[in-house]
Amino acid sequence: MAQQATPVRTASLGRAVGQEPTTVSGAVLLLPGGEEVSARKPSLVWATSFVRALGRRLARDGRDEGLAAHVVHYRYRGWNGSEAHLAGDANWAADEVVRRYGDVPVCLLGVGMGGRAALHAGGHEAVNSVVSIAPWLPEANAAPEEPVRQLVGRRVLIVHGTNDERTDPELSFRLAARAKKANREVCRFEVHSDGHGLHQHRDEVLALVSDFVMGALYGRAVSRPVEDALAAPPPIGLRMPLAAGFGRSLRRR
Repeated sequence: MAQQATPVRTASLGRAVGQEPTTVSGAVLLLPGGEEVSARKPSLVWATSFVRALGRRLARDGRDEGLAAHVVHYRYRGWNGSEAHLAGDANWAADEVVRRYGDVPVCLLGVGMGGRAALHAGGHEAVNSVVSIAPWLPEANAAPEEPVRQLVGRRVLIVHGTNDERTDPELSFRLAARAKKANREVCRFEVHSDGHGLHQHRDEVLALVSDFVMGALYGRAVSRPVEDALAAPPPIGLRMPLAAGFGRSLRRR
């Protein structure tokens, strides 16, 4: 009996979070966390509740603008060294958005290892913005160094809890500092006393991300804290504290 060939794994986009707009004018690709090394296939519930909450908030806030939000389903759970599978899947997903919706701006939004994937794939021609939350990054002395040149021309937000014990906030600060030298449109917010899951200040983080994404994709005026963080020189704009009650006290010019 002939041996059956092992099917090739492919990435996919989950159905749109919430109700998909009749006319899509922009897209957010949600990139869940992953593992450093794993050939296992992610389960159907791989995306965390945090990723889903981000998708729901963005789909709601961008409904009138025509925003579509999709969770990316990876081929593998792991980054897997030079294979960089999660970054490859993020690139594929951006291609898929162009195929489905045409020439619309794309925001890559990743958490943990997905945050690293968002940064790596930020150079895709359809991507105009990147949000990286508590990104997993290799140690500072790792070689080769994490790339940042692909972020030129994109608006970039990094968010990290200062008490994160799973991914080192100092590493995301160092990457942000290198990226800022090549691209002024980089900012980073610190969520003081919060850990990897950002549970204590979840509402503020959701509000911050929505404010940033709506500004990047649709040119809405961003809040004063985001405006200040983008304009401030390092390290001020890269260690911007996320104020308690940010979502409730949002004020626009």
